[in-house]
Amino acid sequence: MKSEHKLFKGKTLAILSGGGDTPAINSSIEAIRNRASMLGYKVYGIRHGWKGLLGDGDIIDLTNQPYDGWYGGTALRSSRTNPFPSKKNPENRVPQILKNLKRYNIDVLVTIGGDDTNGAAKRLYETEGIPVIGFPKTIDNDLKTLSMHNYNGSIIEAVLCPGFPSAAKAIADFTGKLKTTAESHSRIMILEVMGRDAGWLTGSALFGGAELALIPEFDMTKERKEFFFEIVKETYLRSPKKMLIIPVSEGVRWYDEKSGKVDVVYASSELDEYGHPRFGGISGIIASDISHRLGIEARAQITGYYARSGKCSQYDRRLTTTLADKVVDLLLREEYGQMPTMNKIVPYHELEEFNTSSIDMGAIGNKALSKPYYDINKFQFTDAYTHFLGNVLEHKHYQDFDYDFPVVVPDKD
Repeated sequence: MKSEHKLFKGKTLAILSGGGDTPAINSSIEAIRNRASMLGYKVYGIRHGWKGLLGDGDIIDLTNQPYDGWYGGTALRSSRTNPFPSKKNPENRVPQILKNLKRYNIDVLVTIGGDDTNGAAKRLYETEGIPVIGFPKTIDNDLKTLSMHNYNGSIIEAVLCPGFPSAAKAIADFTGKLKTTAESHSRIMILEVMGRDAGWLTGSALFGGAELALIPEFDMTKERKEFFFEIVKETYLRSPKKMLIIPVSEGVRWYDEKSGKVDVVYASSELDEYGHPRFGGISGIIASDISHRLGIEARAQITGYYARSGKCSQYDRRLTTTLADKVVDLLLREEYGQMPTMNKIVPYHELEEFNTSSIDMGAIGNKALSKPYYDINKFQFTDAYTHFLGNVLEHKHYQDFDYDFPVVVPDKD
C-alpha cells in the first residue's frame, strides 16, 4: 500500500549560518532545504546566525520558496554571536535559544559554519540534547574534515570545505590579473591573502602565476627572514621579465627588527565573541622590508574580502549538493552531532555521496596545511599541493605573453 505521507511530515528543520561568509553558503542552504523538504520537513531559516535565536527570534519560512544557490554569501545573513559566555559577552544566552527552539517548534537544527559555529552547536547537543547537524564552511579550508589525498601512492590528510573552491578560484584569478602589472613595472608584488592560522588558500595563488609564498605554519624568525631575502633576490633576478608575485597569509608571523619579536600584524586589536582579533597589513611591512633591503621596487596588495565574494563556483556547487546528500543519510538515521565531509579529495565528476562520510562535531577542530604541501627551505608550495589543488581548480588561471625581442645595438660612431 502506497504511503500518503512523507517520512518527516509535521517536523520542522531550521538552518542557520554563522561566522564569515563564503560564495557557497546559499548553495548549501538551498541544497539542504531541498533535500529536507523531500523528506517532509517544513524548513525554516534562522537569520543572523545564533543571534536569530535570541530575544523574540528572527525566523523565516524557506519551504516552497524560490532560492538562488548560485548567488554568493548568505541570504540568511550571518554574525559571530556566541551562545555561550565569553570575555566580550559574559551573558549565557542558551536559555533564550532553548526558549525559541521550543516556541518555533524546531525539531532539528542544521548549522552552517566553521569551528566556532559548529563547536557551539555540538556543545548544545551535548549539554541540552538539541538535535543538530553541522555543515562545513570556510574559505580558509582549515576545518578538519579527514579528507584523504592520494598523491603518487602516498596518503596525505587534507581538507575540503565548501567555500574554499570558490575562494581559491578567486585568488588564482586575482593573481593572474596582477601578473600583468607586475611585469609592466618589473616589480615584486606582495599579495596578502586571508588565512589566520593556515596557508591553504594562499597556495591557490600558484594557479595565478605566483612562485614563492609565506604561510602562518612557519614563523619568519630573524634567521629565516634573512634567508627569505636571499631567495627572493635570486628568484627575481632569474626571472626573464624581472617580476615576482609573492602571496602571503594574513596570519604570517614576521620578525620585527625594533621589538626583536616574531608576531602577526593586527588590523584591529578588538576581539569578536569567539576571541579572534582582526589581522591585516603584513603585506605592506614585507614589501617595505624587501624594498629597503634588496633595493628592488616592491608593492603590497591586499585581497581582503575579494576571496569571500561573488558567485559560487561549479565545483563548490556540486560539493555542497553532495554533502547535502549525506545530510539526508544522517537525518534518516537520526545520527545527530555529526558533520558531513568528503572522505577523499576527488575531481569534479567524482563528487558523489558514496565518497562522503561524517565526523563527530566535537572532533572538528582546525587543520593546518599538511607538511608535504610546503617546502620550508624554498618558500614554495610543492607538487603534492599542486596535485591537490588541481582536483579543485583543474587549470591555471593566467596567460603568458611569451616573447624574446632582439636587442637593438646602435651603430658604431
